Amino acid sequence: MTRGAQIATFIGIALSVLAAVHWYVWVRLVADPSPPLGLRRLLTAGFVFMFLAIPATFYVSRARVIGPRRLLAMPGYVWLGVVFIFFMLLAGTDVVRLVGALVQRLVAEVPPSDPTRRVAVARFFAAAVTFVGGGASLAALRSGLGAVIVKEVRVRLDRLPKELHGMTIVQLSDVHVGATIGRAFVERIVAQVNALAPDLVAITGDLVDGSVAELGEHIAPITGLRSRFGTYFVTGNHEFYSGAESWCRHLSSLGVRVLRNERVSIGEGVTSFDLAGVEDHDGKRFGKPSDVAKAVEGRDPSRELVLLAHQPRSAFDADANGVGLQLSGHTHGGQIWPWSYFVYLQQPVVAGLARVGRTLVYVSCGTGYWGPPMRLHAPAEITRIVLESA
Repeated sequence: MTRGAQIATFIGIALSVLAAVHWYVWVRLVADPSPPLGLRRLLTAGFVFMFLAIPATFYVSRARVIGPRRLLAMPGYVWLGVVFIFFMLLAGTDVVRLVGALVQRLVAEVPPSDPTRRVAVARFFAAAVTFVGGGASLAALRSGLGAVIVKEVRVRLDRLPKELHGMTIVQLSDVHVGATIGRAFVERIVAQVNALAPDLVAITGDLVDGSVAELGEHIAPITGLRSRFGTYFVTGNHEFYSGAESWCRHLSSLGVRVLRNERVSIGEGVTSFDLAGVEDHDGKRFGKPSDVAKAVEGRDPSRELVLLAHQPRSAFDADANGVGLQLSGHTHGGQIWPWSYFVYLQQPVVAGLARVGRTLVYVSCGTGYWGPPMRLHAPAEITRIVLESA
């Protein structure tokens, strides 16, 4: 199958799934409650319009000028988040109702169906879901568009020299500068990072969603990052979608050290540790596979080793190669609950600090967002990681 045919197939499947989700939400919120005909037609037209707005939003997002496309893209992205929240609420409600109906059939005789009662129940659940879903959507918008929190995490590493006890790494991840995130946001997070006076800054991928030509001016404030040992970057899957080679060259020109299956020493002499970085786990699709073994080849195993890897699932290779701490992103912490539970199907860690084998893994919820400017139970973060010697 050609690349064009693969893209067409993917788009067809995505639109089919999206249409099915809209149909289900429409049935439960519009058709089943049987509102007056005029209201039903108005709501149906609204569902059709917002469904069509989503593919239009992705098309508009390809435009070069961020300002105008932000205004055009934002409503479609917001609706995508809203319809997901309503779909999950309705699906959960229907599962509970189905279980209740099955239990009722087992323990008692089921009375004949009453159309009036059925409509009344449908209206009650539609109203309840609309109230809860609307509140959850507003909370998610407030979180997604609000201030980025600073989260502090302390990590004890057995091989870290005692002289480096208390060293800080500030992690940025998944900023997703693109259709709805621009220069002003980057300037704000640079100011927040500098206020923390870090020893080192680590950017663990998915910094951009677009080409250097489109987004170069919006990324420019990155040059303002200040730290004792500098700023380091590894590719995420969205860099590969956006031209990884061009972005790695451009970030290097801005003073950012790009690690591509390689490592550097942080500190001086014995008062130091190894910092390694690998390509994104999906880089192999673009001829640039992630290779932890190559990144750490020839190192002294008695030295502490910190790995930057965009996807948490690199942790299995990290454990096999003596990594003490891996810093990752990619998951967004699920971004909109309960999507986090689905992320576990692909990643060993979704958010926070965990252990995979002998390796500690910290997964950031991300600093920006992708798609809907919404976060529910997964707030955006700038992570201040404090390394402690054992």
